[in-house]
Amino acid sequence: MIAPTTTRPDFIEVDHFSFHYGQKQAIFDIDMAIPEHQVTALIGPSGCGKSTLLRNLNRMNDLIDGVRHEGDIRIGGTSLYDPSVEVISLRKRVGMVFQKYNPFAKSIYENVIFSLRVAGRSKKSELDATVEWALKSAALWDEVKDRLHDSAFGLSGGQQQRLCIARAIANQPEILLMDEPCAALDPLATLKIEELIITLKQQFTIVIVTHNMEQATRCSDRTAFLYMGKLVEYGETLQIFERPAVAETEAYISGLFS
Repeated sequence: MIAPTTTRPDFIEVDHFSFHYGQKQAIFDIDMAIPEHQVTALIGPSGCGKSTLLRNLNRMNDLIDGVRHEGDIRIGGTSLYDPSVEVISLRKRVGMVFQKYNPFAKSIYENVIFSLRVAGRSKKSELDATVEWALKSAALWDEVKDRLHDSAFGLSGGQQQRLCIARAIANQPEILLMDEPCAALDPLATLKIEELIITLKQQFTIVIVTHNMEQATRCSDRTAFLYMGKLVEYGETLQIFERPAVAETEAYISGLFS
């Protein structure tokens, strides 16, 4: 994939979006535009709606009974809720990496090409090229190229998470969602994932949920602070952390509450 020469500042549009789990409202009237080929961090205390918002970007919350929403979310100008949008196709455009690394009980090779197998693609040259490209993009190729057919469970935790990233990007999605991707990793493995995130934004638009303030400052271009389901402040990361405009933001990043 070739890095674009331009960036659309409103690639993902969250348009006065509210979300309910049954009678409980989790998100209140969030309005924000997420730029293409940048890293946007969602921060805030536990239960503030970060992961709920993230999972609405590929409609994963549709899997839960009794949910409903108001407002809209658009990617490239198209509503995720347009009747013509097929959810499986949407999730091919929007990859997901979870908090706990979760490789399948398969070889490293088969983990990477899992989505291609599901789509019925079986040409060996294509699969081989995809494995090499995805593992190189995930900064894992040099570490595993001689044991591609070994079990993924033989990898370290950090390597398993990078394998999950390779699996998520094998279909070449436009967007990569990451929900606390370093929470289960040691500091060295975390540093490698952070370096990878910065590199991957050349190819993907990345939205990351993190509790780690230092991680947000190191990795992200823009930061959104959520509190009690509401978007309190959103802007360039440097501005949010050095010159917050809202007292609640300053209190949170200063550690006065968590």
